Amino acid sequence: MKLDILAIGVHPDDVELSCSGTILKHIALGKKVGILDLTRGELGTRGNAELRTIEANNAAKILGVSVREQLNMADGFFENNEKHIKEIITVLRKYQPEIVLCNAISDRHPDHGRSAKLEADACFYSGLIKIETFDENGKSQKAWRPKAVYHYIQDHFIKPDFVVDITAHMDKKMESIMAYSSQFFDPNSKEPETPISTKNFIDTVKAKSNLFGRAINTDYAEGFTTNKYIGVENLFDLK
Repeated sequence: MKLDILAIGVHPDDVELSCSGTILKHIALGKKVGILDLTRGELGTRGNAELRTIEANNAAKILGVSVREQLNMADGFFENNEKHIKEIITVLRKYQPEIVLCNAISDRHPDHGRSAKLEADACFYSGLIKIETFDENGKSQKAWRPKAVYHYIQDHFIKPDFVVDITAHMDKKMESIMAYSSQFFDPNSKEPETPISTKNFIDTVKAKSNLFGRAINTDYAEGFTTNKYIGVENLFDLK
């Protein structure tokens, strides 16, 4: 299956929190979108890896993505090395996405910035024909490099290079986030409170989308950064 967009997150729920509105918008436009989780989020204070995988699959159904895969990198202790780069390259060559959405370039959680570099490096190296990877049947894969790599914005406020209007998809975005019932606000939960389990955190997710939306005179948007120039056909394409 060839994908138009592959969204990568180091933890299950990274994608839902940061770019699920953009995913929903492009699926509505007829694009094929997939999600790749690098870890199972096993170091999270609340829940466990098995439960988070179930929640991730439920969120994937809500979003309507074509595929969701998880690599079993070590949460918190993965490295930007040959082994991990090749694991991501194998997925990139399998689905051949035109666009890849990656973790924030820097953030409160050290995994986010570290994984952003790993993901972006893998996107580059995936295009080198002398790096060999093999599919699940042992067949050699062809080199593939995405046309564009964009980084979504997470907890820390980073000035976006562009924003995507997600107003029509905000409610479904929040539904996909709340599929992670072990992680986010639940007044009946007996689990320890964490920085992301409060009602204030969920309110902040909506407020940040509202702030990005205000910049383009709409209700909600998601922000992205890029390391390359963004080209447009004409000035009237810009909001």
